[in-house]
Amino acid sequence: MSEAKGKKAKAGAEPSAEDKAAKAAKGKAQAAANKAAASAGDKGDKLGERFAPPAAGEYKPRFKTRYESVVLPALMEKFGYKNKLQAPKLEKIVINMGVGEATADTKKVQSATRDLTLIAGQKPIVTKAKQAISNFKVREGMPLGAKVTLRRDRMYEFLDRLVTMALPRVRDFRGLNGKSFDGQGNYSLGLKEHLVFPEIDYDKIDATWGMDITVCTSAKTDEEARELLVGFQFPFIA
Repeated sequence: MSEAKGKKAKAGAEPSAEDKAAKAAKGKAQAAANKAAASAGDKGDKLGERFAPPAAGEYKPRFKTRYESVVLPALMEKFGYKNKLQAPKLEKIVINMGVGEATADTKKVQSATRDLTLIAGQKPIVTKAKQAISNFKVREGMPLGAKVTLRRDRMYEFLDRLVTMALPRVRDFRGLNGKSFDGQGNYSLGLKEHLVFPEIDYDKIDATWGMDITVCTSAKTDEEARELLVGFQFPFIA
C-alpha cells in the first residue's frame, strides 16, 4: 500500500500537459516583452544621442573664437599688454527699439517686441514712459518700445550677424562713423530699418522699425575700443 501511495505522490508532482503549455506560452510572452523593451531602449538611446544638446564647452560662437585667436593677440602686440586680462573685451550689447506709433496703437509695441525677439534670440523687455507728456499724447506707464541686453554667446552671435549679414544689406551703406564713441570705450550705431536682419520676413511685418545698438566694452579709451571693434571687422570710414 505504501508503494501505491508513492506512485500516486510521484504522479501528482508531475505537471499536466495543460500546465506545460501554459508555462511555455508565458515564457514566450516574457521573452517577446524583453526583446521589445531592449529594442525600444536602443532606439531611445539613438534618439537621445541625435537630439541631445551639445556638451558643455563643445559649442563656441565664431566671433568668440576669432577674439581669442586673432583679436586678442593683435591687441596685446599693439598696446604692449603683459597680461591677457588687461586687453579690452566685449561686455554686452544693448539693443533699443523705439515705437513712436505706440501712442496711437499700443499693439505696435507687441509687433516690435516680436521682431526684436527674432533678431536678438532673446525675449526683450517693454520700455514704458516714466512721465506723462501731453504734447505727445504720452501717458505715464504707456509702452513705447522694447529693449534687450545680450551677453556671452548670444552677444557674439548677434555681432557676427550684424557685421557679416545685416550691415551689408543696408541701403547705400558706405561704412560706420568711427567717431561715435562715448569716451569710455562704448560704441553706438543706429539702423533705420530692422529689415536688414535675415530673421525678419518682409511679408509678415506690420511696419519697419529703427533701432539703436550700443556695444559696451571694457576698454578704458576710445582708441582701444576702436581697435577691438576693428578686429571684429567693423567697417569704419573715419
